[in-house]
Amino acid sequence: MHEAVAAIAGCGVSPIVRIPANEGWMVKSNIFTCDNRIWQLIRFCEGALDSGAHGIIVPLIYTADDTIRLLKSAKFPPQGQRGFGSPFPMERFGIQTTTEYLHQANDALLTIVQIETKEALQNIDAIARTAVDCLFIGPFDLGNNIGHPIIDGKMDDELHEAIATIQRSAKEHDKSTGIYCTSGDQARQYADQGFHMISVAADMIALPTYLTSALTSAKGSYVHSALNIAKGAAAKMTGPYGR
Repeated sequence: MHEAVAAIAGCGVSPIVRIPANEGWMVKSNIFTCDNRIWQLIRFCEGALDSGAHGIIVPLIYTADDTIRLLKSAKFPPQGQRGFGSPFPMERFGIQTTTEYLHQANDALLTIVQIETKEALQNIDAIARTAVDCLFIGPFDLGNNIGHPIIDGKMDDELHEAIATIQRSAKEHDKSTGIYCTSGDQARQYADQGFHMISVAADMIALPTYLTSALTSAKGSYVHSALNIAKGAAAKMTGPYGR
């Protein structure tokens, strides 16, 4: 993560890190462990914000108390309990002094919570009233958790209504909204509805889809491939391996 954050920031793009869980040490801190073989301290995990991330996405939020606990980990005092001392974040914001980073971090860093559970949907107004910056919807997990999973790409009306409920609450409390999409068309649909942070494609889907399509085009149709194979078998082989 540390190297990826530096590389992304170096390209002039804001690195946003999705941490695995709402744990304070994942948000910001350094943890050290001892290698008994060589008796040296090695860094086990560099927290997302201390590595220089411009924001964090936190999954599996259930209640407003969860978001308040997150904010305490992500904000410096007096808004939170984040400790200060990592030498890395300043570099990820260009040329900044330690003091400059400290003064602007609480306002500049993004805290994004994933709304993907039945409990979060039920508590959406209370969550939206907290100081988080963005409500990011995970439609697949949300659908599963409310009993209306996405099957073969089809979303039930109940899931559409749940997404609309989250969007209404976000607007009411002046929060940005995001949503995970799997295609450009779907992303355009939610952009037109006023969502701010939208995925367009996932690499694990886009890369195999493109490569499969390109390979299929290169091979041609099955009939075309069969004809080429037949021609190749009938032709006299030449060259160093054609003897």
